[in-house]
Amino acid sequence: MASDVDTAPLVGRAELLQTVRSAMLGDAAYGQTAAVFLTGESGVGKTRLLGEIGDQLRAQGAVVLTGSCLDIGDASPLHPLLQALRRFDADVSTSHVRTSSAVRGLLQMFADETAGPDGAGALLERVSRGLHLIAEGRPLVLILDDLQWVDRSTRQLLLYLLAGLGDLQLSVLAAVRAESLQGAHPLRRVLTELRRLRTVRVLDLAPLGRADTEKLAAAVVGRTLPADAAEQVWQRSGGNPFVIEELARDLRDGRDGLSETLREIFLDRVDALPQHAHAVVHAVAAGVEPVQHWLLAQVLRMPEDELIDAARAAVAHRLLVGADDGYRLRHRLVAEVLAHELLPAERSGLHRRYAEALTAAPGELHQARLAHHWRLAGEPARALPATVAAAQEAERLHGYAEAHRHWSAALQLAADPGPLPMDRVELLENAAEAAHHCGEHARALALLEEVATLRGGEPSCALHIRRARYLAAAGRSALAEEEYQRALQAADCSPRDRAAAAARLAELLLHLGRYADAGQRAREALALAANVEGTATEVVLASSALGFSDAYLEDPDAGLAVMRDALDTAERAGQPEDVACAYLHLAELLTGPLNILEEGVVVARRGADRVTELGLGRTWGTRLLAIAINGLFRVGQWAEAEKVVAAALRHRPSGADAVELLLARCRLSVGYGDIEAADRDLDAVATLLAGGGARHVIPLLTLRSGLAMWEGRHDVARLAVQRGLTESRSDDVTILSALVWHGLRAEAEAHASRTVAVDPTAVRRLRDVAERVARKSVGAARPVRSVVEAFLALCAAEVSRLDGSDPELWAASVTEWDRRHHPYPAAYSRLRQAEALLARRSRVATAGKLLREAYRVAQGLGAVPLTSEIRELAGRARVSLEERETPNGTRGVPVEASDDELAALTVREREVLGLVAEGLTNKEIGQRLFISERTIGVHVSHIFDKLQVRTRVQASAIQLRNVRG
Repeated sequence: MASDVDTAPLVGRAELLQTVRSAMLGDAAYGQTAAVFLTGESGVGKTRLLGEIGDQLRAQGAVVLTGSCLDIGDASPLHPLLQALRRFDADVSTSHVRTSSAVRGLLQMFADETAGPDGAGALLERVSRGLHLIAEGRPLVLILDDLQWVDRSTRQLLLYLLAGLGDLQLSVLAAVRAESLQGAHPLRRVLTELRRLRTVRVLDLAPLGRADTEKLAAAVVGRTLPADAAEQVWQRSGGNPFVIEELARDLRDGRDGLSETLREIFLDRVDALPQHAHAVVHAVAAGVEPVQHWLLAQVLRMPEDELIDAARAAVAHRLLVGADDGYRLRHRLVAEVLAHELLPAERSGLHRRYAEALTAAPGELHQARLAHHWRLAGEPARALPATVAAAQEAERLHGYAEAHRHWSAALQLAADPGPLPMDRVELLENAAEAAHHCGEHARALALLEEVATLRGGEPSCALHIRRARYLAAAGRSALAEEEYQRALQAADCSPRDRAAAAARLAELLLHLGRYADAGQRAREALALAANVEGTATEVVLASSALGFSDAYLEDPDAGLAVMRDALDTAERAGQPEDVACAYLHLAELLTGPLNILEEGVVVARRGADRVTELGLGRTWGTRLLAIAINGLFRVGQWAEAEKVVAAALRHRPSGADAVELLLARCRLSVGYGDIEAADRDLDAVATLLAGGGARHVIPLLTLRSGLAMWEGRHDVARLAVQRGLTESRSDDVTILSALVWHGLRAEAEAHASRTVAVDPTAVRRLRDVAERVARKSVGAARPVRSVVEAFLALCAAEVSRLDGSDPELWAASVTEWDRRHHPYPAAYSRLRQAEALLARRSRVATAGKLLREAYRVAQGLGAVPLTSEIRELAGRARVSLEERETPNGTRGVPVEASDDELAALTVREREVLGLVAEGLTNKEIGQRLFISERTIGVHVSHIFDKLQVRTRVQASAIQLRNVRG
């Protein structure tokens, strides 16, 4: 709620202004984002604060974009950003040619945007690049007013921006009307989640206290108020600045006899207007703000001079605010008050005139507003085409949530009696598809069922395929499989539909881990597609599924050849998503089951670059980089994996794409021992999964178990594993064997710690599952069996810990993992082998050597929890971790610094040490390297250990000495 910004001072907000300024620019370092959400009741001064802060930030050199959300439920997608860009374009100086060109280029991009295969993710990526060009290296601030009315597309953009734009310093400042966030308002959940982020602050703007209320009232009146008048203002206003100012103006102007309610105050001020100004205020109240001057003129049909006089009077009476883009009420509560003052016929007449004026407007896109006004005018037949056009416009900009709302509104309009120019089945189909795209899977299925009912008879093949797609997206895989089967058996199923159904079914089975079934369906799909033109997508889907299946179960070389052919087919066809799918499955197979890690990482990173060129970096590119991160993790290149994480985060993924990246980043966090970061990522994945298959659920629960064990919560680790065994029916023996190892390890840790009793039933079940995995792996390809055998070696060794750990079993595990070049499980196995030897008081020298080897690897990786366990065991056994063997086999003293004192440091640790020597704090180093402050602390700790120093000054001295050398 705005007030008289020309005369009324800002009272009682100095501390808040300083806090927000600091958060906007002071606390948000280069390359990061910050956000402040101001919440409060209507009239508490949120809009005024946005203006004040925006002016101050602009004076400090920031680029400030200001927009407002529309107050109708079917608002146009991304309206606040478009409005902000248009305002900025109008205000930017002609001397800033590059900035003006960047703004207009981004506006033109919106105007030219068409629906395509790259989807909303690519649109947001292009928006981020446009904002980067506009900023030109300056801090960028996006100010959004009335966020409680935000459309879903803008919410997605907001979350996207808050993740940071890499080298762009961006801040978001938004105002939210607190009383609007009731019930299931979508913004409530968003704010709840955002409160957890360190760079996001949600500040509740409370009413003014008694002293500040009197100060503000006295400033408006121009003198100190008498005690009784000050008390009356305080009691009636409740500290709301807007009401304080209104009551104070009444006192100043000598207006008496006002009632004690805000409604009566507003009505009294409207009654004080000249008669022709009444119509202006009522018209603006009925319109969708801002109401442009030309539109107001069309609606009121006043002579131009009379309209200007009326508008000037409304502005002078502080009921309207005039700006270049149109008129607004100073507070939308005025609209709520005035809505009850008009007769129904008067209200509908106003909306009809709005609709007629918008219809006649040349070259303008007003479909959402047009639909709104025709509906409130009581003209469903005319509202329906506008609503459909608004839905199509939203789809063109990938605003599927807004499109879904428009299609739903169209269905309601079509339900009214009377002849309407739209087929209901067509509306239902469009509404269902929009619901599916925006994640409303249950709604999509319900609409599709209505389509089936209206059509009657047996469902068509196309309907079965669509229902299967919706069911699969909803996580109801078994029902989706049945629908694909019905589609294939339908009498009206054309060859093209049959190929599509078989290919998509193969893809579904692949994600379920049913590789043999996936291969069978893929062969069927390829045979069908061979006789149908234009089935490149089906060929790529089926070939990827077939190649993966063959490589996993039978012949890795033959399977890889099929997948490489699929990639060639996709490249020739030129469909971006086909290319991305082919790269994804090829990289996934190489880094996963086949354990060809180096090549898999190369393919994943090359594929990420390629699909980014095709405009799919935010979606498929992110997933490919996640695969590269997993491969780098397995080969022990954790520092390089961190760099890939930073690159992937710049894509700002969401949904299922974010799941892949978060799981990959979580593996690093669990390894590093960054419990807070790992827990945060796991919670995010659990929220995003929404019925995900075993290939996501089992890794999630495996990581949850591993994290719980490092925290000493062995009962929690056990429950996570048991849930994985219960809820997942995967045939993927690789991920299942990893889960079983974690389960047996949890029982062994419980036994060793004596804090939780071992569960014999759980142990028996896990051993049974391990035996089943061993039997099933016999039928898999040799590379798959090799990885499973390594996990089963760990399982056998963990079981031995329950009854006197067997060093020979741990030695076998060391051999298995060394052969596969996986340093982390190999180091863990060496720790346990040394532990078993020391427990038996035998081969102490061998145990010491094993501990030193494990310690070297753990230190190099940065695996803090594993390093701590090694140190603890070495301390108990009085084993020096710094002793090395000399070339002749004798034991030597701890090694002093060599000619290269930094030789023991990893590449990432050298980077960190260099920045420490520059005097940067851990927080500043993290911002420079795009990793968390906690992880930097881990690296600094390792550096101190390896260099045998205790202070940053000592470490810096070694760095500078070696740099000079």
